[in-house]
Amino acid sequence: MLAAPLAHASDTYKIAYIDPLSGPFANVGELMLLHVRYAVDDINAHGGLPGGQKMEVLQFDSKLSAQESQSALQAAIDQGARAIVTGGSGSSVVAALVQSVSRWNQRNPGKELLVLNHSSIDPDMTGKNCSFWHFQTEANTAMKMKAIANYIKKTPQVQKVYLLNQDYAHGRQWASYGRQLVGLARPDVQFVGETLHPIGRVKDFAPYVANIRQSGADSVITGNWGQDMTLLLKAAGDAGYDLRYFNHSAGAIPGTVLAVSQSKVGQLTWVAEWHPGEEGVPKAEALAQAYKARTGKDFLAPRIDMTPRLLAAAIAKAKSTDTVKVAYALENLQYDSVVGPVTMRGEDHQLLLPQVVNTIAPVDGKTVKVGWEGTNYGFRTDAVYTGNELAQGTQCKMERPGNAS
Repeated sequence: MLAAPLAHASDTYKIAYIDPLSGPFANVGELMLLHVRYAVDDINAHGGLPGGQKMEVLQFDSKLSAQESQSALQAAIDQGARAIVTGGSGSSVVAALVQSVSRWNQRNPGKELLVLNHSSIDPDMTGKNCSFWHFQTEANTAMKMKAIANYIKKTPQVQKVYLLNQDYAHGRQWASYGRQLVGLARPDVQFVGETLHPIGRVKDFAPYVANIRQSGADSVITGNWGQDMTLLLKAAGDAGYDLRYFNHSAGAIPGTVLAVSQSKVGQLTWVAEWHPGEEGVPKAEALAQAYKARTGKDFLAPRIDMTPRLLAAAIAKAKSTDTVKVAYALENLQYDSVVGPVTMRGEDHQLLLPQVVNTIAPVDGKTVKVGWEGTNYGFRTDAVYTGNELAQGTQCKMERPGNAS
């Protein structure tokens, strides 16, 4: 059974957004949803998919729960979704979604769905647990940590490192790759302690900061995000503890720059495909300005905006909305994004996109020219790496449908 032809413009191509829209990370989920909606509205404003078919976003609250996400998935299927956009619920939740979609697709030929994952970066999802139906549109944990390790290699001030992370799949992997890759880049670095804490449930990080201080650490490798990052910054600032933090994406989360500015001490270095105010990336800057003009909000994540655009490009390449054909078209898709050329690696469905190591720092008119979140703090570019420079090997043994036609 094939999908409705593209020429049937009256039928929308439905994308189900499943991410946290309530609870401690609701602000993150709302930001991600706004990025997706903006991109879909822009695609539709420029004619939609081939044949004039429009894209439509259905939204569901994952509540950071695998069970809630499963309920949302069933509701999305009932409402005719063809693709799932997710990533902000954590790697374990997204992995469960991918498994459920894989089972659904096996049992319901002709009604398959794709999962496009913009933010859950467990390398196993494009490694030993890879799925033909899952596409990763963000650099994974190993790629991001490699970029940070390359930077730490050139930063002799980093001597003693503490690993503080959320107690779930991503937090554990951020710690593991930090110890492994930073250790390889800087064998002289001492790892002086390691702690995992419940995700989204710690209200006061002062006891954790006290433990870090007792260890003598000058730096913290932390995968924390959302309130778990801002509360950590606050606790260290209240204690007057001048720490370096190395993180994957916290700078793109609302409130982080404000928290750094209020803490007065410490510096947060993170890695992403782009940061606000980055020079030499005019397309991203133009998109950020257009986004702000239309939504009134700050634009922070080109990869999330890019996710539905990659899907639309694959549909155009496949000349079909048939999910199997679209999945094959996504494999090895090359796309000229606002942050430069990107490639969806066919062997494991890992997007290869640039990564920028940058630090939240005071505006100085030279390396940091624009303040953010109403503060005099912005982003300083420290290093830029291409997707190919950070690409890792993969354990993926992809099982593909036998017939793409």
